[in-house]
Amino acid sequence: MSQARKIIIWAGLALAVTIPIVLAGFSPQLAWRDPVYIGAGFAGIVAMALLLLQPLLAGGLLPGIPALRGRRIHRYVGIGLIAAVVLHVVGLWITSAPDVIDALTFTSPTPFSDWGVVAMWALFAAGLLALLRRRLSLRPQVWRLAHTGLAAVVVVGSVVHAWLIQGTMEKISKAVLCALVLLVTLKVLADLRVWVINKRRRA
Repeated sequence: MSQARKIIIWAGLALAVTIPIVLAGFSPQLAWRDPVYIGAGFAGIVAMALLLLQPLLAGGLLPGIPALRGRRIHRYVGIGLIAAVVLHVVGLWITSAPDVIDALTFTSPTPFSDWGVVAMWALFAAGLLALLRRRLSLRPQVWRLAHTGLAAVVVVGSVVHAWLIQGTMEKISKAVLCALVLLVTLKVLADLRVWVINKRRRA
């Protein structure tokens, strides 16, 4: 890969991640929000940005990062993603606990809440599966299929959740970020083909 192409890829990624966060900072809706609520909202935006990095790292699509190192960074980004989601939920709980309870019990009148909660539990399950990988003694292909399946639920749930919210995120940058997360995830799923079972031939 040429140096110019590497620069373009990294520059494009930096813009895709930072522009939605920066534009959200200029949202007029922030004028009447308290600091905890604002922090919770930005934690959610950061989580979406980190969600774009995960398939890129897992699929080895970032130039200059070897596959093994990319998978290690993937784990740390996953921890950061979980932390961002926890901060998002805790912040919302502090500002309005009844709304969070309604969301967690799937009784909220807002459809985006259900998608967010499904994505959250799938993320926690994927993280727990990664943490207990050695103890579970699962075959590598079974583990990858389970982990990737949960990751797909996280992506779909998070994208729909973010798209349905009429919040601080600017519409065009949010649409671009959501589309990139979906497209990159689909590409990595197609490349890795984790659903294909490798059958050993009997001698």
